[in-house]
Amino acid sequence: MALAATFLGGAKSRLLPASIPFRYFAAAALFHILAWLHFVLAGSEAAAFTGGPGIMLAAIHLLTLGVFVMTAMGAAFQLLPVATQRPLARIWPARACFWLLVPGTLVLVHGMETASTPLMHGGAVLVTASLLLFAMVIGFNLRIKNAMAVVAAHGWGALASLLVFVVLALALIADFDSGFLADHSATALAHMVLAAFGFMGMLAFGFSHVLIPMFALSRTFPPNIAWAQFWLASTAVVLGGYGAIGGNSTLLVLSVCFALAATTAYLWLMYRALSSGMRKRLGLSFVMIKASWAMLVICLLLGLALTFGFAVPNGSVLFGFLLIAGWLLTFLTGVLQRILPFLASMHATGKGGKPAMLSELTANLPLKIHAVCHCGAVLVCSAGIIAGSSNLIRGGATLGTAGALAFAIFVFLIVAKLRKPAI
Repeated sequence: MALAATFLGGAKSRLLPASIPFRYFAAAALFHILAWLHFVLAGSEAAAFTGGPGIMLAAIHLLTLGVFVMTAMGAAFQLLPVATQRPLARIWPARACFWLLVPGTLVLVHGMETASTPLMHGGAVLVTASLLLFAMVIGFNLRIKNAMAVVAAHGWGALASLLVFVVLALALIADFDSGFLADHSATALAHMVLAAFGFMGMLAFGFSHVLIPMFALSRTFPPNIAWAQFWLASTAVVLGGYGAIGGNSTLLVLSVCFALAATTAYLWLMYRALSSGMRKRLGLSFVMIKASWAMLVICLLLGLALTFGFAVPNGSVLFGFLLIAGWLLTFLTGVLQRILPFLASMHATGKGGKPAMLSELTANLPLKIHAVCHCGAVLVCSAGIIAGSSNLIRGGATLGTAGALAFAIFVFLIVAKLRKPAI
């Protein structure tokens, strides 16, 4: 309970205007739909994808930039000031990051679709400007010592990974023209490790230290286990980055082993939070969150098998799909089901000017449709990748699109209620 109390104490005084975080979440909901639609179009090339411009690369970045980074920015701008008990010094950078990231992502993705390096360069400049501004704002907030040091440490780890994966991304785009990289595929793998595990993974683990106990109304985590999890995860990212870019299979094996150890510690902490929490009925959102944890373990076990040389049909594509759609997308949509009504309730008012109830802000039917469609999409697409079946992949991606539409309805119903004046 102490951690939740620390997080919520005076939280309302550190809230941003509702329009700032919710513009990120609304944009992420739209990019979510576009990403699955692109997976439908990329069905014929998805199973054999080895990199390079095209619909598949565009689909991946619609998810990673349009959904993951967009959600991470919206959440970090709002939740980190609450967690660190220090409000943002200025609000305009949070708005500027959005107006750089949205057009930058659209231009970059269009450049990937059409194999236009000028468009990719132009989009990359805007996206990079957004990411660097984000890093500066969050870094300034994290530099102040606070009661949630382990959360701040995850934030610093995520920002360090961000700086490296941005440099690698710019190098990869430049390499399409000049071909100066010794091994484009190895650099792309390092970019993925730093972006997915280093940046998004660290943020997912770090925010979990706050959000899961808060939602479950549980006690503070044991600090020794929490710090062990952080250092294990950090070591995994560093080893994975070096191993990928250097083509060193030994380092890659060690990286996956450290990642499995970090995940074990993380899941033990999450189990402890859920088992000791006062709130036992956590609803559909935690079904999604628990499913994402299972996908993370499966993804890492698959990665370990691949690094040991086991033959898995289209194994590298399956690994990437389970990483971004299985773990990260499932986790983010599960957490957003809780965060959005929670944040909205702190801004909105109901009848008579009283605070709005969470039940008034949550549309359950769209979330049920999304859960069924999303889980079905992950299973069917995975089967399609293993079988090399474009029809299965298209069918799964169509399910994913339907789920994304349902999730967007959930998001925009909350936004509509926020804009509705109090009665």
